[in-house]
Amino acid sequence: METVVENVPIGKPKWLKVKLPIGQKYTELRGLVDKYSLNTICTSGSCPNMGECWGEGTATFMILGNVCTRSCGFCGVKTGRPETVDWDEPEKVARSIKIMNIKHAVITSVDRDDLKDGGSIIWIETVKAIRRMNPNTTLETLIPDFQGMERNLDRIVEANPEVVSHNVETVRRLTREVRIQAKYDRSLEVLRYLKEKGINRTKSGIMLGLGETEEEVFQTMTDLRNANVDVVTIGQYLQPSKKHLPVKEFITPDQFAKYEKFGLELGFRHVESGPLVRSSYKAQKHIL
Repeated sequence: METVVENVPIGKPKWLKVKLPIGQKYTELRGLVDKYSLNTICTSGSCPNMGECWGEGTATFMILGNVCTRSCGFCGVKTGRPETVDWDEPEKVARSIKIMNIKHAVITSVDRDDLKDGGSIIWIETVKAIRRMNPNTTLETLIPDFQGMERNLDRIVEANPEVVSHNVETVRRLTREVRIQAKYDRSLEVLRYLKEKGINRTKSGIMLGLGETEEEVFQTMTDLRNANVDVVTIGQYLQPSKKHLPVKEFITPDQFAKYEKFGLELGFRHVESGPLVRSSYKAQKHIL
């Protein structure tokens, strides 16, 4: 069992140091993002892997605004009443992908529990617009749970992206604290349903350092594999602000390697496990 230190601020260990993004491809894309005011999660979320991903022609875009109807204890996205839906957004995202010449795009969104369709109509329109404007770009959709409503999930199935991802984020015991309005089993059912409906590649992610034990992580990985999930990402939780849940522990690279080995033995097609791993890390590999 991993040691957990309660209520004591912890300094970041040396293995969490991030290299500054470099390279010609990164510089080119950064220039385009700034010139055309393109909205990528890579930049707005200060992702530690931005340089590496952009160098490989991958980027992540968020749709349906930047205000979420849920108030998860780990997430830095604003919570409140979202703005009205921008029906031009699908074309804007598709145009951004074209300008940046993205080979593999990851699309994600805030939760929109205020909408009857959960935002699923904008989701499918975004995928269609990207397909029209960027026929050679592959897609991953990192979706919310849509409250488990099958009619909304069916729209994602109809869009048929190469990868559909939905994150459980944490272990069962911590779900109520970490994902206040979400349910662990509902997330598993969403992933299972997508696979049963014919999605070729499903994916989920877990954050570590919130007080989970090794045994609980192993169980979560087993639960995901039992839901026929193909790809799992495992990374270190970092506190976005003092208002958010504190980091209970910094997981060592050796422990992340242990989880990777366990995941591959379980039968996951891909396991990305490391301190700086995020949901979209090496996303272009996961279609293979």
